Amino acid sequence: MTTRKVAANISITLDGRYNGPGGPGDLSPIVPYMGTDTARDHMARMCEGATTALLSRGNGQGFLGYWSPMATDENADPRDRGYAKWLVDAEKVILSTTLTDVPWERTRVLNAPAADAVTELRSTGTGDILVNTSPSILKALLAADLVDRLYLIICPAIAGGGDHLFEDGLPGTRWQLTFQETGEAGEVAAVYDRIRAVSPTNS
Repeated sequence: MTTRKVAANISITLDGRYNGPGGPGDLSPIVPYMGTDTARDHMARMCEGATTALLSRGNGQGFLGYWSPMATDENADPRDRGYAKWLVDAEKVILSTTLTDVPWERTRVLNAPAADAVTELRSTGTGDILVNTSPSILKALLAADLVDRLYLIICPAIAGGGDHLFEDGLPGTRWQLTFQETGEAGEVAAVYDRIRAVSPTNS
């Protein structure tokens, strides 16, 4: 077993939602803060040390069209271009029960629960595993207590409806704030590391 860490990035509102009352496609409470300097710096930060991108089917397909061209776009923000290049070059694992066509190079599809997929990925390889804005995967891993680091953008908006990230029934856990930055628009970039008990060693 390797010591690969599992990290995840997502943006949430003050009332803990990752979309608005219009459903999964309603990102109106989030979009105004996605392109700020604080959010872009946060995006660059989360790639450091990560070698595998873990994606849901929706993101696995949708990210291709958006990020691939940006990897070589000299007019793009350097931080966007850096993230795009990282994503193109990284190992990509898409969790899906129906997807058969692999959309990217260095990509494979796993028809498995998120916890099983992470257990497999942790058994080999090096570098962090980054769950990229995939709430269905992140929720499952939080429920299994398999997330070691959270990269959050906390948006100064109350959505008033939509899907919550942290649902009732999650195991109680403790986290340490290891980074925090506030943007000009009031958004907060925060990094939380899971506090785990250290196993005693034989003396």
